[in-house]
Amino acid sequence: MSVDNHSLIEQLAKHLQRPIQNIVRTRSRLHLLDWLGCVAGARRSEIARIEAGFSADPAPYKAAWLGNVLEMDDVHRTAILHPGPVVWPTVLAAGADVLDDALDAAVRGYEAMIAIGAMLDGRHYAVWHNTATAGGFGAAAAAGFRLGASEAQLVSALGLAGSVTGGFWQMRHEPVMAKQWHLAHAMRTGSEAARQAVAGITGPRFILEGPQGLFAATCEAPKPLELPDGWRIGEVSFKPWGACRHAHPVIDAALELKAKGALGGPVTVSTYRDALVFCDRPDPKTVIDAKFSLQHAVAIVMKRGVPQLADFEPDAIAALAWARALVRVVEGPEFTAAYPAHFGASVSTGKGTVSIVDTRGDPERPLSEEGVIEKARALMAWGGIGVSEAESAIETVLEGERVSDINRILEGWL
Repeated sequence: MSVDNHSLIEQLAKHLQRPIQNIVRTRSRLHLLDWLGCVAGARRSEIARIEAGFSADPAPYKAAWLGNVLEMDDVHRTAILHPGPVVWPTVLAAGADVLDDALDAAVRGYEAMIAIGAMLDGRHYAVWHNTATAGGFGAAAAAGFRLGASEAQLVSALGLAGSVTGGFWQMRHEPVMAKQWHLAHAMRTGSEAARQAVAGITGPRFILEGPQGLFAATCEAPKPLELPDGWRIGEVSFKPWGACRHAHPVIDAALELKAKGALGGPVTVSTYRDALVFCDRPDPKTVIDAKFSLQHAVAIVMKRGVPQLADFEPDAIAALAWARALVRVVEGPEFTAAYPAHFGASVSTGKGTVSIVDTRGDPERPLSEEGVIEKARALMAWGGIGVSEAESAIETVLEGERVSDINRILEGWL
């Protein structure tokens, strides 16, 4: 139980009431663009084809399935989750048409999702998908602000969403689409929790730390709630390459080693334990396997250079088998000790070693605004969006004033 008998979500709900500065709102537009690019890039996927059949669903609900398909969605390191694919469809699906209001709600959704995700421990992450379990809270907060929830109603929305949280990592072991279902489910559940709370349905205040709450069910040693002065959307990383974030430090180090002319022959990768748990896949069979393969990531850089989305497709998986066979992966205790505050790795050959602590796209090594825009252009091109249409979409996100304009873009794409 918390100080003065205020629950953790009551403290969080109060924290979310703070005003949002213009610079934060501007940053949020880049995250909206990044998510929109990820949706565009996935629009020709099998999941997009299936969801297109649900013609009665508004475009944001269909888009909720697509933001993670290419594994290029934004990521928060210490919470180990992806806020964008849950929060953006939520704010586009609810509330009035003023885009600035939607951006402010999204910033608060990011804050709630990250604050709760950052409390979850290693035991939780070993079994539970943090984006799913914290995602419902983020969607409830974002939708609550879009619907004009009072502080008390916001507490109920968070409590209701948390009371049915879920999402197991079992889908990693089978060639299924459950990961995308997790995100769509979190968006829908959090949105409905907010709607019901505004109508008067109450939710449990101590859903996190209570004797039969989320922590009791899923954690061994939950971390303290942190309520920083700033907004945590500024801590969120952009992903430059279409692979699991755990593979990014390895890609980054391999690129630096290749630039030195030293990436050839047998390769040893050293990185943190979770990267091995999720991405030690020497013989990937599917696109998703390849995106979660440290060996394939190094093979791409060794043979082809900067990873492109095509490098994770079946033809590339087959063509790079010889290069993957040259890659050995081991745990680096120093990287495990620094994780998850820092995602690091080293790549070594007989010609040299490169070690990195933070990878490209992290706040310490950020993508520029132009870098985010270029990424969105590339994703839209991958999804079959023409140049003029892509430029119009980018301008709408970065300069527009209406949510309906964003939704019209989605409707045309999906």
